[in-house]
Amino acid sequence: MVLHDEQTGATAPATAVHPLARLTAAEIDRAREVLTAAGQVHDDTRFASLTLHEPPKAAVLAFDRDHGGAPDRQVRAILLDVGTGRSRIVVASLTRGVVDEATDIDPATDGQPPIMLDEFVAVDEIVKADAGWVAALQRRGITDLSLVCPCPLSAGSFGIDGEPGRRLLRVLSFLQHRPADHPWAHPIDGLVAYVDLTTREVVQLIDHADIAVPVEEGNFDDPEFTGPPRTSIRPLHITQPDGPSFTVTDDVVSWEGWEFRVGFDAREALVLHQVSIAGRPLIHRASISEMVVPYADPGPVRFWQNYFDAGEYLLGQQVNSLMLGCDCVGEITYLDAVLPDTECRPRVVQNAICLHEEDFGVLWKHSDLFTESVETRRQRRLVISTFITVGNYDYGFFWYFYLDGTIEMEVKATGVLFTSAFTDAPWSREVAPGLGAPLHQHLFSARLDMTVDGTANAVDEIDVAAFPTGADNPFGNAFGTVSTRLATESGAARTADPGVGRTWRIVSTEQTNRFGNPTGYALHPEGLPTLLAAPDSSIGRRATFASKHLWVTRYDPAQRYAAGELVNQHPGGGGLPAFVAADRPIDGEDIVVWHTFGTTHVPRPEDWPIMPVDRCGFRLRPVGFFDRNPTLDVPPSH
Repeated sequence: MVLHDEQTGATAPATAVHPLARLTAAEIDRAREVLTAAGQVHDDTRFASLTLHEPPKAAVLAFDRDHGGAPDRQVRAILLDVGTGRSRIVVASLTRGVVDEATDIDPATDGQPPIMLDEFVAVDEIVKADAGWVAALQRRGITDLSLVCPCPLSAGSFGIDGEPGRRLLRVLSFLQHRPADHPWAHPIDGLVAYVDLTTREVVQLIDHADIAVPVEEGNFDDPEFTGPPRTSIRPLHITQPDGPSFTVTDDVVSWEGWEFRVGFDAREALVLHQVSIAGRPLIHRASISEMVVPYADPGPVRFWQNYFDAGEYLLGQQVNSLMLGCDCVGEITYLDAVLPDTECRPRVVQNAICLHEEDFGVLWKHSDLFTESVETRRQRRLVISTFITVGNYDYGFFWYFYLDGTIEMEVKATGVLFTSAFTDAPWSREVAPGLGAPLHQHLFSARLDMTVDGTANAVDEIDVAAFPTGADNPFGNAFGTVSTRLATESGAARTADPGVGRTWRIVSTEQTNRFGNPTGYALHPEGLPTLLAAPDSSIGRRATFASKHLWVTRYDPAQRYAAGELVNQHPGGGGLPAFVAADRPIDGEDIVVWHTFGTTHVPRPEDWPIMPVDRCGFRLRPVGFFDRNPTLDVPPSH
């Protein structure tokens, strides 16, 4: 069964809009009207980004405390003049109909606006009109340009002469045998075009080597390639005859003591606001603030391959419409997403967000020796998810809420490997005859604006340690935990250590449990590798956030993104390294926890021609937040 929330329609509700409510279609139209009337929009102006300019936390809390009011609804737009390349950031009030801020961007030092879908489309025309590019293909025996798929990719920042300040994409190309043939199987390697998007020309062509194009196809959707489907898998039906246990009202989800507001914007995609359990605040805002995909090939054609899928490509703009029975199974509630296009016209992506419940095995169980009591309870979780396609890769972002107070974030990476011609080098793997796949990483930054029992929080680093044999430990079996309070921002840039079971406990500095200990939640990292590129590399400077598993900063509403606001072609040093330079105290303060997690992908033959899901994520578990097991009242399943 499918339920559908119509709240995201074209008109705003008549009652007072919550300050964190998602932008509606009417508000996107209003933004265009306000900015046009203020002289900010002309014929060549494009909206590289438009998002809700969220009010500071104090204003939101005051709104909730005072039970309403009339919040000032503001938007934040990144505007690009496609004729001149000039850009600016504008903050405007939809309520008052005025521009509050307008700041010009210096692309050489501030970075460029995000890449727009229109620009991806334009690249095909630009490179196919370039005589040098066409000649390079002809020399390789490729003459039918309709079967060549230019793949536009973010340029990065490498200090190459003539590049600072120019709006660029770099273009690798792939070949199809026919229109239905997946081009990823046939990379045209040794050739890359550097494209200026403002002048609409190829400004540099790197024609490094003539390399044979791999021939074998990889059409995972062609029965002649895959063979006949299995007939042994029998139907599995998941039903809830009485309906789901959760409710959704104006984007506010309530389920088994949990409550949170669903957000979604063009950059971060799925955002969770004001997460609470049992009426107690836990997280003011949770999002994936950035993700970076650095590749390991250092050769002259691919050394620049590093992508920031949120800051450069805008995750939310790439969201999929989910399908029942494929992406989501069971008793499903869908939410649409309303997003602005580059002319600030609203577009609706149906079924962009999926909510459902899942059985998750045993919650707790015991067969008692003395009382002969036998009790078992089933675990259940609420799932809220969305799927994003960025070029060749597909990412599922799943938030899980459990009956016992645990929260998990899981990213499911799938899709198609970004391929190359195979070279026998340590940074490449052969996945089909002559077809290579470079090693790479997928690194995510979760921004967790914590409010554990209020805004006065602190972070303790907890390690497990063995005690030396001695008078207090004569048999050498003792071990315990060592807790270190992180006092300042500079001291809170930390790495995980699975060898000592390291966790980070976010605690209230004002509330205690019945044992007199601070109430808290522990962040459990997976502890996989952080950024492997050298610190002094271009990507090391631009993705410094990914060099540590943990950062903790004082809350600042302007500090939203782990690599900074303007990531595209930024020279580096933005985001978290700039945020922590002030070295503010964080003990007993309003703090934000930033957690880097992800995978290091060493491609396998089994990842081709389409990759089974690879998972990564983290957990938040209550530690002394409750006074006892909070699931004693879960009924047995008979």
